[in-house]
Amino acid sequence: MKRVWHDLPVERRMLLAQIMRYGAVGISVTLVQAAIYWTLASLAGVHSQIANVAGYVAAVTLGYIFHGRITFAASARPVGGPAHAARGAKFVLASLVSLALNALWVWLCVSWMEWPTWTPIPAMIFVTPALVFVLNKRWVFR
Repeated sequence: MKRVWHDLPVERRMLLAQIMRYGAVGISVTLVQAAIYWTLASLAGVHSQIANVAGYVAAVTLGYIFHGRITFAASARPVGGPAHAARGAKFVLASLVSLALNALWVWLCVSWMEWPTWTPIPAMIFVTPALVFVLNKRWVFR
């Protein structure tokens, strides 16, 4: 495995390492979102949709910080107030694309196709993150 890694071109290794960091940050942020949702909805008695939005807001905030510092840290990008605000706004828009895509998968699979509730999960795990990675890499953190 080590030999295969070193035989890859440097650009390919950098991209794969970035994808692994994206996955690690994404899993961590998702766990925080789920914990907030569950704590508010189950333990605090907050309406499930309000708890979901609270978890989503926390995930977007943490995702912006950690994707910026870890996943896309090597990206050359301007710093400072206006650049930071513009990048933050783009990140929020990209995260809304993620939210919309996942809502689409649920609607397509569960509402339209009348499949079981678990059926949109593979698209949520593989398709949405892949598309949002490209969006973040090419637009948000370029």
